[in-house]
Amino acid sequence: MPTAQSGILSLRGVGPAMAEKLERVGIRSTTDLLFHLPLRYEDRTRVTPIGQAKVGQSVVLEGEVINVQVTFGRRRSLLAHLKDPSGVIGLRFYHFSRAQQANLEQAGHIRCYGEVRRGAAGMEIYHPEYSSGTSHLEETLTPVYPTTEGLTQQRMRSLVARALDQAGKQLEELLPGQVPGIVEAIHQVHRPSPDDDVEALLDGTHPAQQRLAFEELVAHHTSLRLVREEVSRLAAYPLNPPGEKTTALLAQLGFDLTDAQRRVAAEIASDMQHDLPMLRLLQGDVGSGKTVIAALAAVNAVENGLQAAIMAPTEILAEQHFINFSNWLTPLGISTSFLSGKVKGKRRQQELSLIESGSAGVVVGTHALFQQDVRFNRLGLVIIDEQHRFGVHQRLALREKGEDGNTLPHQLVMTATPIPRTLTMSLYADMDCSIIDELPPGRTPIATSVLPDARRDEIVERVRDACHGGAQAYWVCTLIEESEVIESQAAEATATLLAEALEGLSVGLVHGRMTAAQKADVMQSFKGGDIDLLVATTVIEVGVDVPNASLMIIENAERLGLAQLHQLRGRVGRGSRESYCLLLYRPPLGQTSRLRLNVMRETSDGFRIAEEDLRIRGPGEILGIRQSGSLNFRIAELVRDNHMLPAVKATSEQLLATDRPRAQKLLQRWLVSPEKLSQV
Repeated sequence: MPTAQSGILSLRGVGPAMAEKLERVGIRSTTDLLFHLPLRYEDRTRVTPIGQAKVGQSVVLEGEVINVQVTFGRRRSLLAHLKDPSGVIGLRFYHFSRAQQANLEQAGHIRCYGEVRRGAAGMEIYHPEYSSGTSHLEETLTPVYPTTEGLTQQRMRSLVARALDQAGKQLEELLPGQVPGIVEAIHQVHRPSPDDDVEALLDGTHPAQQRLAFEELVAHHTSLRLVREEVSRLAAYPLNPPGEKTTALLAQLGFDLTDAQRRVAAEIASDMQHDLPMLRLLQGDVGSGKTVIAALAAVNAVENGLQAAIMAPTEILAEQHFINFSNWLTPLGISTSFLSGKVKGKRRQQELSLIESGSAGVVVGTHALFQQDVRFNRLGLVIIDEQHRFGVHQRLALREKGEDGNTLPHQLVMTATPIPRTLTMSLYADMDCSIIDELPPGRTPIATSVLPDARRDEIVERVRDACHGGAQAYWVCTLIEESEVIESQAAEATATLLAEALEGLSVGLVHGRMTAAQKADVMQSFKGGDIDLLVATTVIEVGVDVPNASLMIIENAERLGLAQLHQLRGRVGRGSRESYCLLLYRPPLGQTSRLRLNVMRETSDGFRIAEEDLRIRGPGEILGIRQSGSLNFRIAELVRDNHMLPAVKATSEQLLATDRPRAQKLLQRWLVSPEKLSQV
């Protein structure tokens, strides 16, 4: 009999072809299959009369099969009709065999399940699951699993059933004392019984689901503690406290730091005075002044004979940082270098030489900074902006650029997307956290309105009035297509139309396909007041500060997430003028889009917006890391399960203190790539 750790080929009914399909969803062993937990459950506990079935509903229907026939429309299909006393509905199959046709012709009374659609013959269900009588579709909750092409729900349920029968009892209890135990919890989640709490299972709050979620969160937290532990075994260059160059930078800024900025700057400087590598997350809402804090930290590194690297996720943000840092640091005698994917040929070789020789004290760039040919002279500090846009492996790759034997650079990661405390505790357990919770004086609140795009002409007039009154405005174009080319073309067309409609006003354009120099020229003209209205794609989301801009229009706002809308809105309200943001949408609005736009209208508090974004979309979407591998919970949900986090932390710490081998088994059970983890 195969054990829980057996390869998936040991399971009856799994050959090489099926094993390949299972591997696509991360299943290589019977253990993987047992922990391939349902995404959700379909409630098949009630039979719906056919006459009450509505389009879009997933329903269980019961009745007599009549009129089975092959039809020829745009595609050949098998159409049967199901009849009960309340009505008739079509059952349509585009993939069928003669045997299936014969089976349906003789089926008589069946029970079926599927989603009701409006079809060619009226109300229909495409490819319903069905069986004679009620034996196959039991009156219970039916699990729905993550699958891939060629791997049906029925086949997945069958394989899980075999795995439960053969290997469930082989699962080792890694968290003794938890109720229910691991084996019982696995059985309950895969095979809920008719007397289980239906609502709890659908909500994910059933004790079995909570037991598994708790174990998964412990595994995740343990992995982060190990990262922190590994870093603590390595040394960093201890820095002297900030000196004359830091004082000179503060003197030339032209403004005073807020109390929050001073507090955070002191926390960072204190961290870097130790010989352990700093790992600090810096959170600050839009416009709170994180870039100045980064500059102070970079200057402190240079004062100590070290280099600092600043990495940003986009070309335009990296360029903005380079301009700001150059303006601040050049008068101090500190050389700043720039590196991105668009820096090529001779200029790239020059920049690489400056970095390797140490002539460049501060290096600003995109992900190009951690390419293989980039060699630093003595890297002492790594600053990463918009942390959530980078995967964990990218963050570690840049940090490793500073390795000198057993020495690593200090690391500061920043985000203008406020991260809810729930996520901070869970995702950044390997970091200390600083928050700039105060905006500079003079920032004005931004009044936000949500309007249908049918009022576009009225909004154009509002732009005209604002610009004639001495203000400046942004008009942001967004598209569904993930195409910089198409988005840029749309922005160009919009700029042309607005220039025609707003004769006498200067209309500028900036988009991702322009060269760095072109974008910098346009932004400088806008900042200098030579452009009244700037039409832009979402490239202006971060890093641009134009105090006189007090009106922003965002087209197709329903297509953007809350975090991005909040970032864009933060481009206005930076001066003394009353500021406005108009969110244009194209009806009809879906429920999620309506929720998002209402939140934007109701609040400008970045942390409240982050909490709402987390609630609406979930952590993977809000942080943009569904594909990065740094967050891949199978059953835990941070919003739903955040009440567990104190116990998760305590359990993880106890496990690492008392039983390292068991901690390793826990990581192997739950984490996608345990081979990438440090040895416990």
